[in-house]
Formats: sequence, structure tokens, C-alpha cells
Amino acid sequence: MASGFPGRELGYGVRLPIPARSEAGNGGLLKRSLTEMDRLQLQQQMQLQHTFFLRSVKQRTLFNSPASPHFSPPLPPADLSSGSSSSLISAKLTQDGLARSREQSSAPQVAASGAESRPSAAVRDRLQELERRLLLDEEEGEGDVSTSGSAVTTAEWSEAMQQLITPPTSAKNPLSASPTNSSSTTVSSSASCSPSSSSVASSSRQMLLETAAAIADGNLETATANLVVLKRVANPRGDAEQRLTAVMVDALISRLKLPQAGSSSLPIAALCSAEHFAATQMLYELSPCFKLGLITANLAILEATKEQPMIHILDFDVGQGGQYAVLLHALAERHHLRPAAGAPSLRITAVSDPTSPFTNNNSGGNLRAVGNRLEKLAERAGLAVRFNVVHLRAAELDASALRCEPGEALVVNLAFALSRVPDESVSPTNPRDEILRRVRALRPRVVALVEQEINTSTAAFAARFGEACAHYGALLESLDATVARDSVQRARVEAGLARRALNSVANEGADRVERCEVFGKWRARMGMAGFDSVPLGPAVIEPVKARLASIRSNRGFTMRDEAGGHGLGFGWKGRVLTVASSWR
Repeated sequence: MASGFPGRELGYGVRLPIPARSEAGNGGLLKRSLTEMDRLQLQQQMQLQHTFFLRSVKQRTLFNSPASPHFSPPLPPADLSSGSSSSLISAKLTQDGLARSREQSSAPQVAASGAESRPSAAVRDRLQELERRLLLDEEEGEGDVSTSGSAVTTAEWSEAMQQLITPPTSAKNPLSASPTNSSSTTVSSSASCSPSSSSVASSSRQMLLETAAAIADGNLETATANLVVLKRVANPRGDAEQRLTAVMVDALISRLKLPQAGSSSLPIAALCSAEHFAATQMLYELSPCFKLGLITANLAILEATKEQPMIHILDFDVGQGGQYAVLLHALAERHHLRPAAGAPSLRITAVSDPTSPFTNNNSGGNLRAVGNRLEKLAERAGLAVRFNVVHLRAAELDASALRCEPGEALVVNLAFALSRVPDESVSPTNPRDEILRRVRALRPRVVALVEQEINTSTAAFAARFGEACAHYGALLESLDATVARDSVQRARVEAGLARRALNSVANEGADRVERCEVFGKWRARMGMAGFDSVPLGPAVIEPVKARLASIRSNRGFTMRDEAGGHGLGFGWKGRVLTVASSWR
């Protein structure tokens, strides 16, 4: 047996000296056991770690590192309208970062065996390099901390030490380290540890949800700090997740009524403006999910009115008439295939509620202009069409006021219309259900219903915000597959979506004018009003499938049967965005 133990290297470039021989025992062999020797080595290792943590490091790159949760003196609250938000980020995240560093330095997790406590060669080399740079940095003198780019930052040192104390898999994405307490996090998603784009997207979405939860809990300090961080990763011209972050940050700031340069809380009038009206019509044309919903409604109308010589359509949101341009084309084709049956006569009645805020921008001359275009289009197609406008409240709807005539096949088109009518959560008169009851009394041959699949009506704020993030995030991503990003129309459509998201997130009560519901809730409403669902058969489903297959870059677009064939859901990568159904 050897007369001593060789010096053991701890991984810091330091070797323990060979222990002295015992004073007892005639200069005999070393009396200490292997366990005692390991304990001595571990104590010296912990002392070295503590020494490294106590070293004073000048934070020269702190203000250049985005969302850096490291040490900084307390600062007064920053205005979100300013371009630089680093000071508030540092101030808000200082205490949490300091507490974590102290906890790690005072109670490092030491493995049971000496072999397990040794750092890897890569970590040892990293620490030696940091030590060398630290020594060089101390000799440079007191410079401007905001201009030096070569100094070792607290982030670098903490990252290296963290690898010694905890496994690498425990590292977290900086964006997910928000100061929101556990009780505020009502909606969660997993964040990746890698700095990939998907990791950043997951982290920003998670922080958005945590911010909404903080607002719901009244934790405005946390919400404000998170919004500052989120504004740094938001980009209205970036990828879908960056654009969603920009939209939702603006909506949250509006809800908090915080100042923001070039923006303010948008009133109801923004959703009722001529610009928003035009953007909505562009959305119906550019988004396959909305367009396929309207095509499904047209096919349901055609199927229910075949062999009918007179057709009367009641429409509660004609828009610019794009849906009827397609319907007239289909009627003309059917007539050419069966000329002996004769061309049907068609009446379209646009129903306009004089009390609705949406009426002002699409009433009178505007609706009349739409009717003139449709009549000319029908004439070129060899059809006879009459277009009328009636101004009626929900309680005034009856056959006489709507000028219904005997022998007509009555059709009611409710495509994206009911969600803009107040429900029981807004008005005790509940115009939404009143319209359905009045329509049922008319005994129409078919009612075509198309709506967005999202609950922005009665859901609580935090849940409503989570719904909006998922819905508008999928919608923005789907537009990337069909429309050029630099398109003027695309910009107008996304501006319209931002206005919608802001209204659904920032506003409450009667100020939230677009109140969408999920298909299950619409089914319940229709059933209570006395309607029965009409299954969508092959005559409807097969043409829609063919149209979906013809869309360029359609790999992400999906079509799904709802309620056993009683509805068709259209979405992007599994997220249903619109649902079309038929009722009688």
C-alpha cells in the first residue's frame, strides 16, 4: 500500500496538497479515512464556490441585454410609451434574481460522492475563461458601464455556476421567468429550454397569459413589468407570433388605460367605421376559413330551394354583397343545366336595425349601392333579382313588415350577423334571442348560420384573453399561407383583426360589441328558439371539400364535422376558427 494519497484536482485548476502525516504513531501511514478526505475536499470546493459568488463584477452590458433579470438599483416606474424599457425590466426583476442567486450560493446541491461533485471539463474551462476575463476586467478601471461590450456580465457568471449546482435541463427561458405568483397563473403552456424561435414564441404566449392573469388578480405591478418585456419581442411586421404579441400587448395596455405613443383606447366607433367595414369584407375574401363558411351557407341555401320558382332571402348583414355574387353565379349555372325548369325569381331583403351602431356605415345609400350592383350582376347572368332594404328593430320583425309574399321559399341568412347583436349579458331585452324567435315565427325553409368559434361574450376576462390568443394567433398564422405579407389588403385585414381583439379583450359590458360564442352555445340558442338542425349532406360537403383541396398551400387548413354532420368547422392546424350550420 502506498504511504499517502495523491493530490486530487477539484476542477478549478487547484490541487489539494498531500495531507501531512499523523503526529501520532512513529511517522506511520496516514491515519485519515477516505470518507474524511472526501469531506475535506468538498468543504474546500464549497469555499471556492462561495468566493466566486462574492466576487465584485462590473455589469457593463446590463443595459444592452434585453429582458435581463439581474441586479440593478431600484428605479421609478417607466412609461410604456418610451422607446427604452430596460430600466423598468431590471427594476422589476432585481429582487427575484437576487433571491435566487443568494439561495443557490448559500445552499448548493452537493452530490453524495466525490466523483459526482466534480464539474465537467467543459464547465471547468468555461469557469477558467470567466476568471481570466474577470481579472482583466478589474485592471481596466472604472469605465462607462453602458459602453463596454467585453466585460463578463452577471448573466454569464450565473449561467456557468448554475451548471455546477443544477442539471442543465433545469434552465428556463428568460421570457418565462415573469414575477407572476402561482395563484395568478390560470392558463399555462410549456416553454422550451432551447433559444429557438418556437421557444421564444411559447415563452411570449405564456407571458401574455400570465399578464392577463395578473390583471385579473389586480396585480398591476406584475402586469406592467411583463408588458415592458413583451413590447421588446413584439413586432407588427414579424412572424405570426410576434404580430400576435403586438396585437395583444396593445389590447392589454388599452385595458389598463396606460399611455402609449401613437395609440389610445379605441372606442366602439372604431369597429363601426367605414375602414373597419371594408377590412371585414376583405377578411371574408382572403381567409379560407371565412370564405368556406360563406360557401357552405350558399350551398345549404341552394339545396333547400332547389325546384323552387320564387326565392326570398332575408339577410341581417349583407355587407358588400360578395356572398350573393357567388350565389347568383351558382343559380345561373343551375339554370343552364336545367333550362326547362326556368330561371327562379330572387328577392333579397337587407334587414337593418336602426338602433345598432353598425347600421350607420352600411345603411341608406350604401346598401342601395350594393343592391344596384347585385341587380346588374344578375341581369348579366340571365336572372331576375329585386333588392330591398327595411329598417326594423328585432321586436318589429314580422311577415308584413318584411313584405313576405305567398308562395315564396323563405330563406334567412345569418352569416356573421348574430355575434354583433346584443345578448342577455348586455341587454335585458336580449335582441339576439328575440331575432331568433321572430325568424322562427316566419317558418323559413332554411336558416344558414355561420359564426366564429370563440367565446368572447360571457367568458371571464382571463379565459376570454386565452381564447383570443389561440383564435387570433391561428388566424394570423393562416394568413401567412395565403396572402403576401407586404400586401396592402393584408395590412388592412390585420389592422381590422387588431381592432376586434382590442374590443373583445379591453372592453366590458355594452362597450364589447362583438360577442362571439362557440358552436355548442349556438346550438342551444337555436334549439330554445324552436329550430331543428339540418344535417349537411353530400350535396354540401363534397363541393366544400373540393374547394378546400383547391386552395394553394392548403396543408394547414382543416375541415371537420361538428355534432355528427350538423355543422362544418373550418380551421388552421386543428384550431377551428369558423363553423357553418343549417337550421329549419
